[in-house]
Amino acid sequence: MKKRNATRRLFFTLLGFLALLFLVFGLGYSILQELPARVEQAYGPPSENLGTLQRFSLAFNLFLAEPVLLAPLDPQAEERSFTIAIDRSTGQILQDLAAAGLIADPDSLRDYLIYSGIDTRIQAGEYRLSAAMSPVEIADALRDATPWFGTLAILPGWRLEEIAASLPTTGLEVTPEEFLQAASQRYDHLSLGASVPEGYSLEGLFLPGIYQFDRGFSAGVLVEQLLKQSGQSIPPDITAGLAHNGLTLYQGLILASIIQREAVVADEMPMIASVFVNRLEISMRLETDPTVQYAVGYNTLQDTWWTNPLSLTDLAMDSPYNTYRVNGLPPTPIASPSLAALQAIAFPADTPYYFFRAACDGSGRHNFSVTFEEHLANACQ
Repeated sequence: MKKRNATRRLFFTLLGFLALLFLVFGLGYSILQELPARVEQAYGPPSENLGTLQRFSLAFNLFLAEPVLLAPLDPQAEERSFTIAIDRSTGQILQDLAAAGLIADPDSLRDYLIYSGIDTRIQAGEYRLSAAMSPVEIADALRDATPWFGTLAILPGWRLEEIAASLPTTGLEVTPEEFLQAASQRYDHLSLGASVPEGYSLEGLFLPGIYQFDRGFSAGVLVEQLLKQSGQSIPPDITAGLAHNGLTLYQGLILASIIQREAVVADEMPMIASVFVNRLEISMRLETDPTVQYAVGYNTLQDTWWTNPLSLTDLAMDSPYNTYRVNGLPPTPIASPSLAALQAIAFPADTPYYFFRAACDGSGRHNFSVTFEEHLANACQ
């Protein structure tokens, strides 16, 4: 009797175990069936290049890694620059991200990269990433190699409007109108900005060069950074040379901007500077075309800001920039002068010349003269 009861208990125990086993198997199968859909809802569709087994395996790993992959490592972290060299493998990139403190689990992120197919689409370049982004967001960002910076190239002799016109091709988010508006404001907390006469723009204070700025800079920040970098690029010997000649830095920039527009051949800049220095010493008018061109402004017929040739009406116009009518310097620079032009006015050639005019051979060089009669004789026939 006891043996029969024991057998019966064993039978029901085995039956219960099998029932439980079937129940667990059924639930597990149901979960496995639903797992890909749940993972797709969380991470997006899988790559079409994945096989069925690989898709299930990665989905299972991603399901377990959700707390790591979908949450940022540090919600308060700031953006930082992250560079991917052209020869870095996916594994090396993941280790670089971990070393930079941007992710905590490279292996889980590798699973996501393979699952999504991003592992084959990561681009070399410069990125702005943050530990405040989830690892999935960081991975998605690596598909877009759009630089975080914009590149602004300022050419020697450009006026503010020409700089503004180049902005749409720089990658910066500042419009030409915003730039010109910002360049008309006061920046008295910067040495260059404080030198501008009241009511005038920052014309001529952005020195030529290639500048890189954060794409998201506002117009005001962009202008402020241009002022800072331009001021820092002027060597102390130029400032000292200008002071030795009785000129402030701002006065030097005014004369250098005129020299920049007058000179075609760079090695003539010190000679041209000497003419203007000699004229100023005897209170003779500068009588230089570029200042009048600046006053005339945009010429719609010639499609240029620098009208050439000037008419008699242009030369007679009433403007503080018309150096044929007013004595001394114009109120501001007329364009962006190069360091070579600044060097020329800081250390002008020692000459007796008061006049110069373009040579007739098309070389871009000038003939210099002491007297007005010699100047007239140098006219092209």
